[in-house]
Amino acid sequence: MAHLFAIGPRVVREHALEHLRIVERSRHAATLVSVPKKATTIYACVECGSQATKWLGRCPDCNAWNSFAEEEVATAAKSQSSPSIGIAEIDGDEAPRISTCIAALDRVLGGGLVFGAVTLVGGEPGVGKSTLLLQAAEKLAARGPVLYVSGEESPRQIALRARRLRTTHANIRLFAETSVERIVAETEKTKPVAVIIDSIQTVHTSTNDSTPGSAGQVRDSAGILMTAAKRLSIPIFLIGHITKEGTIAGPKTLEHIVDTVLYFEGEKLQDFRIIRAHKNRFGPVNEVALFEMHDSGLAEVPNPSAALIAQRSGAPGSAVVAAIEGTRPILIELKALVSRTNFPSPRRMAVGIDANRVSLLLAVLEKKNGGSYVSSDVYVNLAGGLQVAEPAIDLGIIAALASSQKGVAIPHHTVVFGEVGLLGEVRSVSQPDARAREAAALGFQRVVVPRANAAEIHADIEVHGIARVEDFLGILLG
Repeated sequence: MAHLFAIGPRVVREHALEHLRIVERSRHAATLVSVPKKATTIYACVECGSQATKWLGRCPDCNAWNSFAEEEVATAAKSQSSPSIGIAEIDGDEAPRISTCIAALDRVLGGGLVFGAVTLVGGEPGVGKSTLLLQAAEKLAARGPVLYVSGEESPRQIALRARRLRTTHANIRLFAETSVERIVAETEKTKPVAVIIDSIQTVHTSTNDSTPGSAGQVRDSAGILMTAAKRLSIPIFLIGHITKEGTIAGPKTLEHIVDTVLYFEGEKLQDFRIIRAHKNRFGPVNEVALFEMHDSGLAEVPNPSAALIAQRSGAPGSAVVAAIEGTRPILIELKALVSRTNFPSPRRMAVGIDANRVSLLLAVLEKKNGGSYVSSDVYVNLAGGLQVAEPAIDLGIIAALASSQKGVAIPHHTVVFGEVGLLGEVRSVSQPDARAREAAALGFQRVVVPRANAAEIHADIEVHGIARVEDFLGILLG
């Protein structure tokens, strides 16, 4: 029995040591082979970016129907945070800008490109987004290399278009790639003056398993590019597709991520193209630039007012209004057609103007002018394809409608502007002197304005101030 008890503890110790060795080998093997974690799936609204853990038929934030798409979310790696800094310690001088050497584009951007800024350019297919940015790349290439990344066309296809546009500078580098990580790596390697990505809907990141163009891919890809732009101090252009509603495709958060949002407006069958700044962290919003499409590309229109009213005929239903787009006044021809109809429901159509605003002004005109439009079709159009939401064109709409109905032409040398209230009062507008000076510079002799603005106008032009719609129609049409 003593012999057995002497051997027992040694055997126990050997078994314990063997067990420890097995455990250590298991731990070592676990470090070599990692077990993948189950991906987290969420549902995100493609319109506003709102997220939910399950699919919803209607978004609770933006009320869009059938807008939730499934996407997988990867766990983000921990990043080092930078220390806080006092605002007084930061250099307050305005950062230098890079000129694109296209004056109209520089003005819309607020004076040129800002280092590290990300600019989103949206527009319908074929409107000229790629053409304009390829022309900008030709100008910027004089400063250094420009990286043009295409996920839609091959380098050969881009080169063919570049030869037609005469944008074949040796510093324009073509890169056919859709991986955001490889695009950032090529940017770090090339160190370009600017990067153009055509388009944001075609690129993707490996951190998101969704398909390219989905809400999650667009958001995550834009976030990576934004971080790279700030870190490398390189401006980046993102070309974006738009939906049938006229908004940029992808989540609404895309427009919140970028610094500047430019919309390219214009009809394919028209020569004029308008670039409008809808968001700009470094300049004014609603600034516009007018271009004309030619076989050799887009050409800047130095005087938009002269171009937009060049073909006016002065027939009944035509009025010239002075609007403010961004920081500059622009004269636009506004046309109206009032036509009798035998149908019980007359048509109301507006192009370039809010149709609800036209209906409101029709009601005011019927009440104050005594005419009736209940049995007439009404069509209102802004010449040149421009879209204006400013209420200062109310007087122009009233004048064109009354002129068309009465068959009396508005005097050819007259410009009108002013806001109209529901009770027929004519309300003041901003920058009346700038509007009047633009009219005088183009040879107009008279402006009809709100009475409250008349004293503010110092331009060399005849000024008629009015307070009511009834007085306005009496002065204008007799």
